[in-house]
Amino acid sequence: MIYGYTSDFLKKPLRFKIYVTFFLVALISFSACKKEETDTNVYSGLSIYNASPTPATYDVFLDDAKINTAALPLGGNMAYFQKVTGSYTVKFTVAGRTESLFSKTIALPASSYSTYFLIGKPTAFEGLLITDDLTGTSTTNGFIRFINVSPDAPALDLVVRNGSVITTNKAYKAASGFTQLAVGTYAFDIKNTTTGAIIASIENVIIGVSGHYNVILKGLVNPTSSESGLSAQAILIK
Repeated sequence: MIYGYTSDFLKKPLRFKIYVTFFLVALISFSACKKEETDTNVYSGLSIYNASPTPATYDVFLDDAKINTAALPLGGNMAYFQKVTGSYTVKFTVAGRTESLFSKTIALPASSYSTYFLIGKPTAFEGLLITDDLTGTSTTNGFIRFINVSPDAPALDLVVRNGSVITTNKAYKAASGFTQLAVGTYAFDIKNTTTGAIIASIENVIIGVSGHYNVILKGLVNPTSSESGLSAQAILIK
């Protein structure tokens, strides 16, 4: 009787050990399979910039989810954030509100970077989506481009003060391609293409190795008392 009892007692923990071993092997195999799974989504980078020439500040929603942490004033911008490539509705509201002032559905190109600009006056908002080619690299130069988002500005040139021409004849909503520029600190003048008159300037712009920079003309040539005049802004975007 004692022998039989001992034998049966030993069989139970053995079966338990087998079950535990089987469970652990299955768990490890499952974990290995999970690790082998890859994300097949294609992603794009999106940045937002407020170029509407008023003192107002705005919140930004993407498919009804607020994406900014601080309201965007004129010249306010959001750094690139990652989204699965596809179509999204961008909505702008008065800061702290959810009612739409302007919304538009945009399509993000696959594996790309883009900037979406809120442009125009509150009575005539528009959106401008610009693809940002950030593929250029250099060990000695940076990359700069010019974007004209002033609704009443003429066609414009961007030039290095007392130096080379970066781009010419950029009308409202137009963006140049990126131009290489040796690293250093620069002053830029923005000139009327037709008359050559300087309408805005920006100084102490530091160009770093392989950095990509936007020089943006915003505001109005002829603002009312509640609107913003012309100004230039330089932004390192990547």
